[in-house]
Amino acid sequence: MATDQKTRRPDALTMEVVELIGDVVARYHEDFDVAAADHALTGAQARLLSLLSLEPLPMRKLAKKLKCEPSNVTGIVDRLESRGLVERRPDPKDRRVKLAAATEEGLRVARGLRESLRFAREPLAGLSDDERLALRDLLRRMLETGSSAER
Repeated sequence: MATDQKTRRPDALTMEVVELIGDVVARYHEDFDVAAADHALTGAQARLLSLLSLEPLPMRKLAKKLKCEPSNVTGIVDRLESRGLVERRPDPKDRRVKLAAATEEGLRVARGLRESLRFAREPLAGLSDDERLALRDLLRRMLETGSSAER
């Protein structure tokens, strides 16, 4: 039965939803890149800084989250470090591992990035609290289902 679901062509509604998700993602990335440029950052630098504003991470984990090579992450961290937005520090659990961490200034810039995302704010403001909660729950469920299907 699982193979039937994988080989069956998606219905028109599913295809419309997939297209809408693609449009939402494209608009988000456009807005994110504009916000990054407003802070004199590239999109990749802004994404890395946003991740580090949540928690310090080792380079390999950053590369995995950004879906790029560790050598690319090293260059991005170098540039952010030269601007005082990121620092390298030893991992308290394993001193052989270096963590990249946002500095206070990096946290301030990351907060400014989030606050300047028009797309994240404006369309969602037109939805009621119940609608936003339902959307959040549906998106979480989609991500959870997608994660379990990949395993």
